[in-house]
Amino acid sequence: MKRELIKGNEAVIKGAVLAGCTHYFGYPITPASEIAQAASYYLPLFGGTFIQAESEVAAINMVYGASSAGVRTMTASSGPGMSLKQEGISYLAGSELPAVIVDIMRAGPGLGNIWPEQSDYHQVVKGGGHGNYKTIVLAPNSAQEMCDLTILAFDLSDKYRCTAVVLTDGYTGQMMEPVEFPEELKKAPYKEWALYADQKHRKNLVTSIFMSPQTLFEVNTRLNQRYKTIENNEVLFEDLHASDAKLVIVAYGIMSRVAHNAIEELRASGLKVGLMRPKTLWPFPVKKLKELCTSAQAFLVAEMSNGQMLEDVKLAIEHSRPIEFFGTWGGTVPSVDELKSAIKTTYEKTTR
Repeated sequence: MKRELIKGNEAVIKGAVLAGCTHYFGYPITPASEIAQAASYYLPLFGGTFIQAESEVAAINMVYGASSAGVRTMTASSGPGMSLKQEGISYLAGSELPAVIVDIMRAGPGLGNIWPEQSDYHQVVKGGGHGNYKTIVLAPNSAQEMCDLTILAFDLSDKYRCTAVVLTDGYTGQMMEPVEFPEELKKAPYKEWALYADQKHRKNLVTSIFMSPQTLFEVNTRLNQRYKTIENNEVLFEDLHASDAKLVIVAYGIMSRVAHNAIEELRASGLKVGLMRPKTLWPFPVKKLKELCTSAQAFLVAEMSNGQMLEDVKLAIEHSRPIEFFGTWGGTVPSVDELKSAIKTTYEKTTR
């Protein structure tokens, strides 16, 4: 496929098709509706299935059924819709089913508004459903990564038999940028455990109910061993001028784009500032943050929430360095100058 000027939301679906996704079940919600619209157009072109479900609850349960049958399947939504999907996500985890969910965050709580925010972090990264489970959470900050990380989400989801969430803000989903699409068209891998409609697989069982405490103990033990493997092997991040920075900014999504520009301008004026951008929010780049403590004198967490990722940064650094916070909410994206001002103030306060 050629280089194309495209919205991030549409790049998700083209990436999904290239990843071998054949089934999409969803319910439209702003600012994620273009994902469903693109799925309704592109999936049938490749022999796939698109169904607009009657609700978000129905959509996630259709994903559960399709994943049980061994196909690569997905859905997408925004904050209020993600709230409704949480029970189904827990069921997917309990049944060890791979699936991809895209969350294009809008401002809340409640219906809030349709403008971008980053306040679904706790819900998605910490697991909004019941039980001891984790989801892989990938955080793109560009239309290119909306494609690339969606493809990766399908691969990781199948590799570890778990849900992978592509989590970004409404600004990134709605923004149009050039995207270079890969040429390879993947297919869903064969799954020995799946409920294929043949004699060989008819005795397979997909379930999340285990009446024996010992059996459920063993299931949770297996899941947690898998999560430890993911934490050891699948951490992704990007850093900019972080190795010699006195002050490191930690940001993701559109906030990291604002921070990138602010940092480049401040470096030109002589301030030793850098950026550490998590590309996986779970597993979180704890090791990298600890390493940066050897050179950085302080950290500034910048996010469009009341400090949800801030908690993970604090846990990673363990009080070894001062941590300041810059936050916006309500659907506002700060300007480069606004963030530069906050960085300057923090730099003067925390570095010598």
